[in-house]
Parts: sequence; structure tokens; C-alpha cells
Amino acid sequence: MANSQQQTADPSSPAVIVFFGAGGDLTKRKLIPALYHLAGHGLLPDNFAMVGVDRVDYDLDAYRSQQDKAIREFVGETFSEERWNHLLQKIYYLKGDFKDPATFAELRDLLQKVDAEQGTPGNYLFYLATPPSFFGEIATQLGQAGLSRQENGLWRRLVIEKPFGRDLQSARALNRTLHQFLGEEQIYRIDHYLGKETVQNILAYRFANSTVEPIWNRRYIDHVQITVAESLGVEHRASYYEEAGALRDMVPNHLMAVLSIVAMEPPNSFDANEVRDEQSKVLRAVQLYTPEEVLTNTVRGQYAAGTLADGTPAPAYRSEPGIAEQSQTDTFVALKLMVDSWRWAGVPFYIRTGKRLPGRFTEVVIQYRDVPNTLFRRSKIGREAIAPNRLVLCIQPNEGIDFVFNAKIPGPVTKLGTVKMDFKYVDYFGHEPSTGYETLIYDCLSGDQTLFKRADMIEAGWQLVDLILDVWKALPARDFPNYTCGTWGPKAADELLTRDGRHWFNCQA
Repeated sequence: MANSQQQTADPSSPAVIVFFGAGGDLTKRKLIPALYHLAGHGLLPDNFAMVGVDRVDYDLDAYRSQQDKAIREFVGETFSEERWNHLLQKIYYLKGDFKDPATFAELRDLLQKVDAEQGTPGNYLFYLATPPSFFGEIATQLGQAGLSRQENGLWRRLVIEKPFGRDLQSARALNRTLHQFLGEEQIYRIDHYLGKETVQNILAYRFANSTVEPIWNRRYIDHVQITVAESLGVEHRASYYEEAGALRDMVPNHLMAVLSIVAMEPPNSFDANEVRDEQSKVLRAVQLYTPEEVLTNTVRGQYAAGTLADGTPAPAYRSEPGIAEQSQTDTFVALKLMVDSWRWAGVPFYIRTGKRLPGRFTEVVIQYRDVPNTLFRRSKIGREAIAPNRLVLCIQPNEGIDFVFNAKIPGPVTKLGTVKMDFKYVDYFGHEPSTGYETLIYDCLSGDQTLFKRADMIEAGWQLVDLILDVWKALPARDFPNYTCGTWGPKAADELLTRDGRHWFNCQA
């Protein structure tokens, strides 16, 4: 069934987006296609422009030509020549060194020219699509050039991609640097997972349905599982991944963001700070490990050579280009977390993420408690035949919600079977071309910080991760590699749940 209702929203306020790292993959694969889709939905104002800044030696025509070629590849069948040509005329380029004050003086002059040509009033969104080593430097240069100063009713905002620091100390240092030149209300720490429809729909599902929230607690829920699985290896990111690993790369940002939305208390409103206050409370309520608990409640893994789901052979992590022969970098991590709150007391949250797993999946599994056994314990059905209910929030690749419950199998004998009610976005609302960044960029332009992380949320996530990293550094893994490509990770990850009498629900295509 298709829902013909169309959402309407006003275009964002007139502005110029400045992409630092404008020659990189993120810009051409995700960011400019996202602007293209926003334009198609009428969500970009007439008075809008984009300025690319990078060290690559392009003139304006060469840069526009590069983006013209890329947009046709990454937008695909939905490409509209008319829409793209209109947007292309609003694209500018500046060659410059991110560490050179002269670049920012030239940028200031270029922005004045763009404002005059495109009718933009002086609202600027600076998007750092760069390696993290440039985050603090660019913010400082913008501040010293006066480009981050807000006055006369005009706004200046800064968007930062992950990783936001590589540990608690560096995250705090970066926050201090940013706050020298920008207020917290000007900083948008982006997490593209929060642009996924199903992640946002967790809030709608919980708080817009009267049958859900009353049983979203320890009285009815046995445990929660969050899985972010990737079938790819490190690809061309070896230098970054060797320094990061799965724990740093995924846990303090993506996984903790999803956990905070699942576990948060109802906010008083959908005001950005009201929502983020509740998310922050969850992150600060996650029990911090003792060194001994790190050994029992965390699992790390590294993939060995194996075969992918499609039959393609894949090399071991240590055989990938640019990886050290005896690398101790984790490509898989699983954690058991407890949240110290009235709602979640005694309910474990099991989270896992890894590379070279059987597919690309992101799911949240809400496992409900067993039904009381008084009704069925003496019946022919038998207590063991009654499976507990399970809710699955599918974030990717097939966004939707599944609910597993028990029903009688037709026939003269009373037998129960599990059935599934499933909702898929594409079936009900149709397919919307998307990169995952449309909502986030629109919110940045509109000044809505609901889906973006505050400084305290970033630091709370790193506080947990730092404790794990300290123990792992002191006790290097002795069994790497400990899982083969195309499997669901090391055996220790299964044992993390089986010793609690539980098991992972492995995602299905």
C-alpha cells in the first residue's frame, strides 16, 4: 500500500555552504548529491550558493566539470539536467591551504562576491569534510578571520564530521578549541546514522504510539541488542583504520547515539536541547567498567582470510595493503553495557560492530520477557514452545520495523508458531532518493540541532571507550586473527550472551 500524502516543509533560510575538503569523496559522493535532492524537494532557498575549498589546483570551470561528472554517477536514474544546471551555477571554488591565513582572507572576499551575485545575506555554514587533523585548525582560522562571528542577526555555523577526537583527552581539547571562537549553539557535530529514517522513527514509534511507551522498560524488556555490521574490509582507509579500529571508529559515535535514542526518557518537547538533555542522561548513566569488567564484558576481534556471502574470497586484515603484519587493531567489538536508571535497571544492552561480517546490516532488537508460565505449563503446548516477543528496528539496508509474536497454527490440535508483522518504508511510503545527509544538511541550514551531538555527549561516549582502550593496550590480544571473513565474529562474542542464557539474533537480508 502506498501512502500518497506528501510532506511539506519550508525552504531553509538563504545561506552559503562552504565545503572544506571540496575535492574529496565525501563531498562528491554524498554532500553535493544531498544538495541536489534537497533542491528537488524545494527545500533549498532561491538565494543559495556553495563554495568549495581545497588544495587541489582547479579553476572554477574545472571544479564544476568534476562535480558535473560525479553527480551523474552518484544520483543515477533520478538525474534531472534542468535541476542540476540550476544548482551548478551556484557552485564556486577556492584553492587554498587550510593552515594559511591568506586562504581565509581570500574566502572572506569570495563570500562577499557570492553574496552580491546570489543574493545571499551573509549566513554561512562551514562544513569540515576534511581529515580530523584539520578540525581545530580550520575553526581557529575562521575565528581569527572573523568569519565565525555572528552579528546583525546573521548566523555562522560549523559542521564537523566524525571522528570527534580519538580519546577523551583529544575530544576535550577539540571542544576547548571550538569554544574559543564559537558558541555551542553554532557547532553541529554530525553523525550520518542519525540521518537514517528508522533512527529518527525510533522517537516517533516510542512517543507517538500509546501501546509502546508503557512497556518500554525493565518490567517487560529482557535485553536490547544493537548491531552495526559491515561486509567490507578496510578498503582504502588503512592508514586511518590502523590508528582507530572498530572500537574508536564506531562505538563513541554511531552505537552510543543509537543506544541513547533507544534508552532515553520522554523529553518535555522536541526542542533540540530537551531531546539532547535526555540522551546525555543516558550516556552518563551507562555503567563504567572496572579493569576486571573490561575483560569479562568486552570482546575484540580481527578478521582472518575467508569467503564472503557471495562466494568471493577475502584476505585477512593483516594482508590488506598498508596494514602491519602483526597488527593488533580490532576490526570487531562487542560490549555488554548496563544503564543505571530506573527504567533500565537490570536490562543489559549488547552492542556489536565489525568488518567482513556476512552483510551490511544495522538493527536494534528489543527482546521482551517470557510470558508467565501459569497458562501453558500443564498444557500440551508446553512452556518451551512459547517464544518471547521480539521487536526489530531495521535501520539498514531495508529500513522498517518487524514484530515477532505467537499465533495458533490452523488445525484441530492446538499448536503455536511464531509469525512476523513487518513494516518497510519502501512499501508504504515509496523510495526516496537519499544519501543519508539530506535531513542533516537541511537541519543545519534551518538551525535545528536535535540530531547533532553536544560537547557533553561526545565526552560521555569517550569516557567509556577510554577505559576499554587502557586495558586493551596493557593486555594486547593474543589470538588475533580470531574470526574468518563472512562470519559473525569471534566465538567470544557468542559466549558474551550465552553465559547470560541469551543469544545474538543475526540479521537477515
